[in-house]
Amino acid sequence: MSRSLHIKDETLGMWLGVIGVALFAVTLPMTRLATGTQGAPQLSPWFVTLGRAALAGILSTVFLLATRSPRPAPQQWKPLGMAVLGNVIGYPLLLAYALRVVTASHAAVVTALLPLVTAAVAALVLHQRARLGFWLCAVAGSVLVVLFSLLRASQNGHGFGFEWADLLLVGAVIAASFGYIYGAQVTPSLGAERVICWVCVMALPVTLPATLALWPEEPIATSAWLGFVYVGVFSMWIGFFAWYRGLAMGGALRVSQTQLLQPFLSILASIPLLGEPLDVVTLGFAIAVVCTVMLGKRLSQPQPVKAVSPRAAHAEQS
Repeated sequence: MSRSLHIKDETLGMWLGVIGVALFAVTLPMTRLATGTQGAPQLSPWFVTLGRAALAGILSTVFLLATRSPRPAPQQWKPLGMAVLGNVIGYPLLLAYALRVVTASHAAVVTALLPLVTAAVAALVLHQRARLGFWLCAVAGSVLVVLFSLLRASQNGHGFGFEWADLLLVGAVIAASFGYIYGAQVTPSLGAERVICWVCVMALPVTLPATLALWPEEPIATSAWLGFVYVGVFSMWIGFFAWYRGLAMGGALRVSQTQLLQPFLSILASIPLLGEPLDVVTLGFAIAVVCTVMLGKRLSQPQPVKAVSPRAAHAEQS
């Protein structure tokens, strides 16, 4: 019975991870709606980055008060602090600096390695282990995503060469991975909802004053404000409800591989939101990546122990 429940928890964890990734995937087109383009700028990238965390922090404060949530235990503050540094400050800040130098297509090539890095951090921090087949699938999936990003960059006329901003992107990936894993570390004891809520509340002393200081003075399009609300409510808050719980229930090492789907889900979301086309190459890569994720999930599970009958056991002893 316990084995069956464990498998059900792992399956539910994988689906929660997919839901979290789907919500995170819409972040890219929604962020573009919020910030606009160079020719038609809307909200400042700094305002979007800090403002979304401030909005999530305000919602988190209301949630924690309404549910009368207890304060985290002393040993939980460190993992929560690491999640703040990784998911609220480190990742968006380093990404924002890097995107001032390189294109979004260039950045996608490096940030596509997030699932593999998250799995490695899970193995390092949480001491989770998997068979060699899982790591081969993780590497294969990451290679597919990188090849896809390189192909799209080439099609769009963007070359790929080493830039000093690549170091910032690598730092952003590492920051996000540590934030994910340390958040997942305290999820079983604190609860997924309370983890992201406390993370956002801890960041409020920085994010709220900065948001007020950067508040736009010029008129902003309604679509930009809608994009901002989405990244604040779903990308920075509700998405983590599903993501942290999925990492804790399904195993951070396995569930992290659902992030391989994120670039493709972002492209699908961009079709209705930004009017971007969907081509056969994109669909083919998406199917291939889905296959590596599902195969990696199967290979991550330990091999079942074959039952031995009493007669066979007696024969072996004889």
